[in-house]
This record gives sequence, structure tokens and C-alpha cells, in this order.
Amino acid sequence: MRSPEANAELALLLEVAGTPKPGNVDRRRDLPDLRFDHFLAGAVGARGGLELAANGAAVGPAFEHAIEGMSAQTGGNTQFGSLLLLVPLVRAARKEVSQPVAEAVVRDTTVSDAAAFYRAFEYVDVAVPDPPAEMAALDVRRGADAIPALEERGLTLYDVLDRSVPGDDVAREWVRGFERSFAAAERLAERDGPVSDRAAAVFLSLLAERSDTLVTTRHDEATARAVTDRAADLVEADALETNPTAVDSFADDLVARGINPGTTADITAAGLFIALEHGAVEP
Repeated sequence: MRSPEANAELALLLEVAGTPKPGNVDRRRDLPDLRFDHFLAGAVGARGGLELAANGAAVGPAFEHAIEGMSAQTGGNTQFGSLLLLVPLVRAARKEVSQPVAEAVVRDTTVSDAAAFYRAFEYVDVAVPDPPAEMAALDVRRGADAIPALEERGLTLYDVLDRSVPGDDVAREWVRGFERSFAAAERLAERDGPVSDRAAAVFLSLLAERSDTLVTTRHDEATARAVTDRAADLVEADALETNPTAVDSFADDLVARGINPGTTADITAAGLFIALEHGAVEP
């Protein structure tokens, strides 16, 4: 039986192995500066932080350590958002991987957890939307320089992520009980076939339902909506079964245009972890 940290590492590996995953790195597609092997190395590098969470460490330091390890490859940011979801879920696994327990884990975070989260931004560049004016001192891109303002306001990590919604759907998972992550796990369990193929199908279904906030941040809302509408058309037509070349064309087009629905991939990785922990899927 695999440990929670092993299942989290495996979830990261299965997520990147899924193909086609439109706009994202998969086992058939690289981005110009980010390759499949960078994601493999990032998953392995994050293992130490995941082990800390599994052994009961606080969420913030475990996350910071996971990001430090993830960043020890030449591609940069491979799985920041995925690990922000996985670390509290791995911490929840000490009791059970359920929505109530996961929600309790994130609500129990502290100002020290938030400080560790800010320090994690010093390891890799992360695309985030500009904060509102009243939050400028707490811009996560300031890294450790923002910690005094964070401490002055007494904001926990949950508070910080709560203030990031809307605009960041990884943060939305934290404050909505990981609802889409658990829904993804259910869909993975319902499908047949290799787990990486199921992951690609679930990714497409998630993308078809809700605009990806990373696409909105890097491009605009209209681009994100157009991507979701195209994904929805493919899901409605059951294109993965009836016309897989259409999905491949969609994937190639997004890569060529530099459109990366990375937040949807993060939620897929979290869903994979939940499904693995529940024994609902097995590679």
C-alpha cells in the first residue's frame, strides 16, 4: 500500500502523463521553455515537502519545502498550484481524505503558514493577477518582503487565499472545500482505461465547465471563455471517443498560441490524489 506522499507524487506524474491535455505539457507535447522531463523532475523534487505534510508538519512549511524541491530543475515552475492543493490534502490523509477534513486543515492554518507561502514565491516565477490597491503590500510576488505587512494584519494562509477569490481557482478550491478536486476524483473513478487516459478526459471535462483562471491572468477573460467553449463542444461531441484528432488539434493549437490552462491541470492532479487515496483508481 502506497503512503499518502507516494500517492501525491504519483498523482503529479500521472497528471503530466495524460494526453491530450490541451495547452499543457503532456507526454507528447512540450512548451517552448517547459518540457515533460521538467515535470517529472519537479514531482520527484517535491517529495520531501509532501513527506513533511504526511508526517504532520504545518501546511505552510511543508508547502515551502515542496516548492523548493520542485524548483530544483531547469524549467522553473512546474507544479506550484498542484502542490498548493496537494499539501493540505496529504495533511488531511493523516485522518481521512474527505472534504470536511481537508476544509478543517486549511482553516487551521496560521500567519506562520502564510509567511512560508510567501517565501515559496522566491523559488519560482508564478503568474498571478495584480492585487487590488488595498492589497498591494501583500502582493505575493514580493515574496518575503511582504511578510511584515502580512504579520501586521494577522492574516493566516487561509485568509490570504480567501482574498484571492475570484481570480484564482486554486485559491477557490481552498475556500470551497476542494469541491472540484473531489468531483474530479469521482469522474476518474467512473471512467475506464489507463489512469493517465482517464486524467486527460477528466481534464477536458473540467476545462469545458469553467474558464481557466491562469488563461485569464495571462491573456484575458474572452480568451479563457473561448477555450472553455471549444472544450465544451468537444465534450458534448464525445470527441475523445468519436474524433480524437479534433482534440489533438485543439491541444496543438493552444500550445502554438501559448495558451496554458494550468489551473485545470492543478485540479486534475488533486483529483488524481484523492482517487488514489480512495482506491478508486490503480495504475
